[in-house]
Amino acid sequence: MKNKDNTVFKRALVLAVPMMIQNGITNAVGLVDNIMVGSLGTEAFTAVSIAGQLIFVFNLAIFGGLSGPGIYGAQYFGQRNTEGFRGTVRVKHWIGAIVLLAGLAAFVFGGEFLIGLYLKGESADIDPVLTMTHAKSYLAIMLWGLPPFVLTQIYAGSLRETGASLMPMAGGVASVFVDVALNWLLIYGKFGFPKLGVRGAAVATVASRFVEVAVVIILAFANRRKHDFLIGLYRTMLVPKDATVMIIKKSLPIFFNEFLWAGGIAMLTQCYSHRGLDIVSGMNISNALCNMLNVVFIALGNAVGILIGQTLGASRYEDAKNEAFRLMWFTGGVSVILTAILIAISGVFPNFYDTTPAVRSYATWFIIITALFFPLQGFLNALYFTLRSGGKTFVTFLFDSVFSWVISVPAALLLCELTTLPILAVFAVVQALDFIKVTVGYILVKKGVWISNLVAEKA
Repeated sequence: MKNKDNTVFKRALVLAVPMMIQNGITNAVGLVDNIMVGSLGTEAFTAVSIAGQLIFVFNLAIFGGLSGPGIYGAQYFGQRNTEGFRGTVRVKHWIGAIVLLAGLAAFVFGGEFLIGLYLKGESADIDPVLTMTHAKSYLAIMLWGLPPFVLTQIYAGSLRETGASLMPMAGGVASVFVDVALNWLLIYGKFGFPKLGVRGAAVATVASRFVEVAVVIILAFANRRKHDFLIGLYRTMLVPKDATVMIIKKSLPIFFNEFLWAGGIAMLTQCYSHRGLDIVSGMNISNALCNMLNVVFIALGNAVGILIGQTLGASRYEDAKNEAFRLMWFTGGVSVILTAILIAISGVFPNFYDTTPAVRSYATWFIIITALFFPLQGFLNALYFTLRSGGKTFVTFLFDSVFSWVISVPAALLLCELTTLPILAVFAVVQALDFIKVTVGYILVKKGVWISNLVAEKA
């Protein structure tokens, strides 16, 4: 059993570590961006935070839309069915295009309204009009980066489903250098470049998106003999009707889950903002740091979904169940280490920002509270991907986004509006509600309701 444990852990880490590096570097760049913009004043980094929250909803909508085909992709790869896998990649292109057009329409026609939702609270130190101006200019430029982002996710996800994580990582690393360099040049106007401030941060991010997608696609096609699903991929973009319907049925619950879950997170922030813009600023600083470390359990969760999906595709059901439990506890254990790191630096990190003492204090406590729940979130993330690997997408829809909108958001709204409970206590209570999800999820995984071979059922 010990050798089996070690084997599954190694397989998970081989997949997860490149994802951790890629996402960690990307988030590190985001952190550098955040600190650079933070040097321009509280309004500037609050504006970027609000616009970033809206982009986050779009990003997760893309992630959710592509995850349904990804479930089949992992199982087709486990079955060694290249044509079936190729079909899932084509479906991803169609889904990505539809979500992209919908997202662009929402931001172009409703961007100002959406930004305004976060500016309801009051603050003696933050100018909401200036914040709105910064946020609108930042968001308008960021829209140009959405198409390359979508294409990157299509290729990166498909490559990972075959076990290849290094090419997406290479694209992420290349984009980092571009982003950091252009941020420094364009935010501050170095070496004769225009001093664009917040707009410079957006231009740098968009440029890095184009570099990332170019590197990933070039490397992928340079190795197309190894990744043979790319051969003839664009010979047609048509997919058999039965396969399309089958994939879409599994994809829609995941899409709505990710979209509504991200919307729920945005709504939670909006609820907290009613207590003042200082809260939004403090939370932005906390998220910038915590997102640097949560890439570890997020990558492990993705690895869990891919590995368990491949095992299910090979019809090794008992192995899938055993591996799922070992990986869940492993992910939760790794998250304990992350908690210790975050708490250790919680009082130091906010000092990098040019902001008020009140904002720094909020940031420190938000970091500590978030850190304390990291093990819970790590275990929960692995539970979620385990349930999803067997195609139980409606269950994960109830488990994730429905819970957010029915339990978490109303709780936050009621506590913020109808009580005098301090905002930090409200935040902790809302985080603690996830114990309910862990309990229900663990029972479902234990019962094995998620175990199914989707591609064998339709073979």
